[in-house]
Amino acid sequence: MKAYVFPGQGAQFSGMGKDLFDLSTEAKALFRQADDVLGYSLSKVMFEGSEDELRETKITQPAIFTHSAITYLVADEIEQPTAVAGHSLGEFSALVAAGALDFASALRLVAERALAMQAATDAVPGTMAAVLGLDDSIIEDACAAIEEVVVPANYNTNGQLVISGSVEGVEKASKILTDLGARRVVPLPVGGAFHSPLMQPAQDRLKAAIEEAHFRPPACEIYQNTDAQPSADPSVIKSKLIDQLTSPVRWTQTIENMKAAGLTDFVEVGGKGKILAGLIRKVDRGLNVEQL
Repeated sequence: MKAYVFPGQGAQFSGMGKDLFDLSTEAKALFRQADDVLGYSLSKVMFEGSEDELRETKITQPAIFTHSAITYLVADEIEQPTAVAGHSLGEFSALVAAGALDFASALRLVAERALAMQAATDAVPGTMAAVLGLDDSIIEDACAAIEEVVVPANYNTNGQLVISGSVEGVEKASKILTDLGARRVVPLPVGGAFHSPLMQPAQDRLKAAIEEAHFRPPACEIYQNTDAQPSADPSVIKSKLIDQLTSPVRWTQTIENMKAAGLTDFVEVGGKGKILAGLIRKVDRGLNVEQL
């Protein structure tokens, strides 16, 4: 009962994927395919780009997807997963691992997603903040009581929830949550209100691309962000993938549901900092997490 999980934004690092390119003929071909699909040398930016270049949304998302997907596709010892899941952007890599999307099709969607989210951010700036040490219900109630746009965006683990919305909304919520006893409220270095209603224009733009893409029935269940439930029907997968941009990432609930289904061994694919491994262990330290 093994699950493979894939990180989202924040998993980028300078030099990402260079080791794969140097050691694997299959990886070389996939990186070159990625460059062809995008019409520019993503591989050069991944291998030689600065941290600042890799933080640009239009680069970050294709880079993280490409690194995670290729890491999985060229690995020597991959067991057939019982289930897969991805954190936000990572859901696209998970779909490739499950066989629901081929590499090139998924990359096209990721590139469109990145451009759509950047356009929405440029039109209406927003921000995000991590709230530590408060129950989810307290954060939810506080956000709901604020007139400005601010919502729970990432349920990362027990005691860590990221809020997202307008600059004014997040600032107001941050002050209120600090007064309510949050251990810390940490502003995140992002320019957009991801997974909030401010991403509606991006969702509208991405919807057409997802609906036109060919999705196959996955070889295993994929637990999706919007409801933390397993999906296997391509039409349902598409619908949840569209909703993801304005819905919260229910990662805590995803891991709890996977554990309840009997999954105890997790493999985090891609990402230098073992981001998801740390979150999974905070949900339940009894779960086994490896890094690929």
